[in-house]
Amino acid sequence: MLVALLLLQGASQVVAGGSRSRWTYAGPYGKEHWEADFPDCGGTAQSPIDIQTGATWHDPSLLPVLPLGYGSLWDDTFTLHNNGHTVKMSLPPTMTLQGLPWVCTAVQLHLHWGRQGQAGGSEHRLDGEAAPAELHVVHYNSETYANLSQAQHQADGLAVLGILIEAGDTPNPAYDNILRHLDSVQHAGQSISIPAFDVGELLPQRLGHFYRYNGSLTTPPCLQSVLWTVFHQRVRISSAQLQQLQQTLFSTELGSPHPQPLLDNFREPQALNDRLVLASFPVGPTGYSTGEIIAIVFGVLVGCLGVGLAAHFVAKRIRTKRRREHDVVFKSSSKRVTVG
Repeated sequence: MLVALLLLQGASQVVAGGSRSRWTYAGPYGKEHWEADFPDCGGTAQSPIDIQTGATWHDPSLLPVLPLGYGSLWDDTFTLHNNGHTVKMSLPPTMTLQGLPWVCTAVQLHLHWGRQGQAGGSEHRLDGEAAPAELHVVHYNSETYANLSQAQHQADGLAVLGILIEAGDTPNPAYDNILRHLDSVQHAGQSISIPAFDVGELLPQRLGHFYRYNGSLTTPPCLQSVLWTVFHQRVRISSAQLQQLQQTLFSTELGSPHPQPLLDNFREPQALNDRLVLASFPVGPTGYSTGEIIAIVFGVLVGCLGVGLAAHFVAKRIRTKRRREHDVVFKSSSKRVTVG
């Protein structure tokens, strides 16, 4: 009887776990319902956020992000997987990240995007402006914890890089290493091995300019264990590459009677709730960088100097002209006095 009761309890937990693992971005299991099954999704330190650059706090002690082993292709393949929520690529443990409070080991990367004809798609925003897509590179604190499963439940367990992606005219060869294989993982549950490449080329060039804050996973279970690094500089892919991301994938399995395109897999910005957002570089109240502010100040000073010099020379010419006129009058008066 006891054995039967334990088996029944275990079975009920499995069923409960199966229902709790079901979530979507819209519909009855959509974002507005996450908190019901995943309580952390209603926490006070959730991600993403809208980063108001003028309200950030410059912290000069923040070190540039230093990816190590991102280009060391010890494995000749990566695994690309459509999990129904995003396209995810596994990363080898030889990839680590320094420049953070702890050494972190890479686990995976994935993408968030919107739909064609829509401006948004990224999860984080800068001064209210969303990008068409966003890349997340997920790491765990391997200096303190043995693995991802252990680390993700700890306040200092995870570190994620956020890269905003915009569209332009020129294809991005680094992102093509992923995007050209999307046809092979069109449907949820499909995976493929792809040739390894330098993952560091997916990152922006200016790794020293970023915003940092404490937040959460942007998908259930929304664990509040992420140290976020969101880069100020965006990367650019072509409009055709963006359309490829927006039009290729499905959130349903192959053969589903009602195939659903995988679109709008992003969460809206969450309340900051008095959290501090740090900036690795000084940002002015209007979002200008230090170099831009210096250039503006220099331009204003040069302009003021030019106006001052012009005024000086004009005043000097006026004084000279008046002096000459005074001399002429004086000499003329002297002559009249002599003749009289």
